[in-house]
Amino acid sequence: MGAVDAIPRESRTPPAATAALREADRGHRPRRTPLTWVRNGGLTTLLLLVPTLFVFGAFSWYPIAQTVIMSLQSTNLVDPPVWVGLDNFRTVLEDPLLPTAVKNTVYFALLALLFGYPIPLVAAVLMSELRRYRGVFAVLVYLPVVIPPVVAVLLWKTFYDGSSAGVFNTVLGWVGLGPYPWLQSASTAMPSLVLEATWANAGATVIIYLAALTAVSTELYEAASVDGASLWQKVWRVTLPQIRGVLLVTMILQIIATAQVFLEPYLFTSGGPNNSTLTVLLLIYNYAFANSLGGDYGSAAALSLMLAAFLALFSLAYLRLTRSWSTT
Repeated sequence: MGAVDAIPRESRTPPAATAALREADRGHRPRRTPLTWVRNGGLTTLLLLVPTLFVFGAFSWYPIAQTVIMSLQSTNLVDPPVWVGLDNFRTVLEDPLLPTAVKNTVYFALLALLFGYPIPLVAAVLMSELRRYRGVFAVLVYLPVVIPPVVAVLLWKTFYDGSSAGVFNTVLGWVGLGPYPWLQSASTAMPSLVLEATWANAGATVIIYLAALTAVSTELYEAASVDGASLWQKVWRVTLPQIRGVLLVTMILQIIATAQVFLEPYLFTSGGPNNSTLTVLLLIYNYAFANSLGGDYGSAAALSLMLAAFLALFSLAYLRLTRSWSTT
């Protein structure tokens, strides 16, 4: 083959000729018509999509649209709604409890990330090193997830009993400590909620990490062992880089979940003591349902949209910043 033959045909063709060839190729393509669309299975695809579109429309898009409309109205779902424009957003932003709720939500999220994020990873790595009874430990770790959340909270309420008869205070009393007002003190109420939430939700994350660890090639560990790497070095230089994408996804999911924490503050403390556990979602609930004669659903919808917008922008920024980390 000569040097000229080694050059691609398009490289030897003048640009004008190349453009003409491409235009000719487009001209030879069959023209798309409704009939060809039907023959190619477009109608079948549309028919299969109709149930999905209906479900999403009825249970996702319609409620979102109604929330947007409600946020611009003054309504208690009893009296006729009154259009108020952006007044609900102004009311929410001027509420003195909003900064407290935001601060408490951020505090809960930081504590949950500090304790609830590394614990499942450590547990999964240790369980992956087991040669026997790994399935038993996986069941035990996942068991709190199976327990209904309300039942779990009621169970932990007995643990957090502030009297000397409480489970935690009884155990601490054996070494001469306590009793402590776990849920009755503003300084210990939020950490107590984080502890229960970590116990209740860590099991699902452990299972995800265990599944990710099974995809890590054993040859990498064998090569690290040949090089004399310790367990910590294997985890730091082999395990974590290989499951980096999973770690980034679980982090953003945990941030979104903790920003919407409601069950623990509502059932444990109802936002107390002194609003020390009042969160954004609990404030939304109070707007809507605190008044037995009819709540301020417009303000509740406005704050809901503000939270949703913040989480959407935060998630977009997070995914853009970590895109290269999850692929390299």
